[in-house]
Amino acid sequence: MIAWLFLAPALLLFLYFKFIPMFVGLWKSFFKVQTFLGDEWVGLENYRTILTDDEFAAAIWHSVVLALGTTIGSIVLGLGFALLIEGPARYLWFVRTAAFLPVVTTMAAVAEVWRIMFHPADSGMLNVVLGWGGIDPQPWLASEDTSLWSIMLMSIWRGTPYDMMIFLAGLVGVDRTLYEAAAVDGASTWRRLVHITLPALRPVFWILFTLAAIRGLRVFVEVYVLTNGGPNGSSEVLMTLIYKLGFQSNELGVASAGGIVLFLATLVLTLVVQMLRRRQAA
Repeated sequence: MIAWLFLAPALLLFLYFKFIPMFVGLWKSFFKVQTFLGDEWVGLENYRTILTDDEFAAAIWHSVVLALGTTIGSIVLGLGFALLIEGPARYLWFVRTAAFLPVVTTMAAVAEVWRIMFHPADSGMLNVVLGWGGIDPQPWLASEDTSLWSIMLMSIWRGTPYDMMIFLAGLVGVDRTLYEAAAVDGASTWRRLVHITLPALRPVFWILFTLAAIRGLRVFVEVYVLTNGGPNGSSEVLMTLIYKLGFQSNELGVASAGGIVLFLATLVLTLVVQMLRRRQAA
């Protein structure tokens, strides 16, 4: 009872600001919401709209591409940086702290800085850097072909330090005697990485894949600040489309259905990853 008393304030906040709105959203997803005229029951019509509408199909595809690209990029770079700065040296605490700063920085502020860096003119910061290597200026966020990839680049930059710290925690648990035995047997650095480090980090990979994939599916602030889904919907993701439908077009029923679809996609993704992890462990 004492534990529940300590948990009660947080549970009440979760109940009022998370669980009740979730159930209200589920209920509203079966209605055509009309604020002053009364809600009209439409059943699964809102869900049919989501599954058949071209805008929703494009937004779902963009969300999947962004989630996959961000997940793979942040995990690969996070592992690389973790291997580079893993060790007991005293100066490494500063390097780790500096590398972790993007994670604790406000997302809206970070996105605004990157929006300035993505300026498509010759004077844009990233284009100036590319010019040093003789590469022509890129349109970045201003082009339908590169807008989504530009957002992915910023998302990888922000997600890499988080994955790096989780990998560092996992590397601490690797038995160092295995490295010594492998070195005595003549194993190269690459073979030690493949046959010792990566198998030992398998549980960490499952955790990071789940978290990164969910983070990629639920991306909102980056897209909203950088492009707001443009140009011409080329970077529209499910979260921004739900926001626009609910708060700009006042189609709260369809927006609620979109939120439920996103929740179910996240839930299915998590369950599939956990199932695969348990099967592999068995």
